[in-house]
Amino acid sequence: MKTKKTICQPKVFEDVYDKQSKSLHNFMYYKCGDKDLAEDFVQESFIKLWDNCSKVLVEKAKSFLFTVANNMFLNHVAHKKIVLKHSSENKKGYTNETPEFIIEEKEFLTKLKSAIADLPEKQREVFLLNRIDKKKYREIAEILDISVKAVEKRMSLALKTLRDKIGRNLK
Repeated sequence: MKTKKTICQPKVFEDVYDKQSKSLHNFMYYKCGDKDLAEDFVQESFIKLWDNCSKVLVEKAKSFLFTVANNMFLNHVAHKKIVLKHSSENKKGYTNETPEFIIEEKEFLTKLKSAIADLPEKQREVFLLNRIDKKKYREIAEILDISVKAVEKRMSLALKTLRDKIGRNLK
């Protein structure tokens, strides 16, 4: 009787790497335009594949790798947008706000960034796709290959977690 091939077998994993790493690297390079960053996404994707080797079928490995890498790219872009947005705000050097207000605002933004970073990956992904990339729930469901209900649930949990951590009224 022939044993079933699984990703957890080093030889099978190596074969998947040999077959998929170059095309995955090219795909990520085309998306981000940075060879080193593309290589980071590829390596992280293969690490996640290995960590989930018992859950991923050999014939689904390519799809898994490309989905994971793409999601990492989307998270990276969303993070860069947040950083850019906050770095471009308040460049004029003076404000009409009181120093206390400015300090409170900076503390709030720090808390918010930390709370978003601490969200579980799936919730953070949905939250950032919706709030930063302005994607509709239906679009997010298509990107992540999940139901709209799953997107709604993840967003609801993300908002609840953020409200609990920050203590502000987020909608």
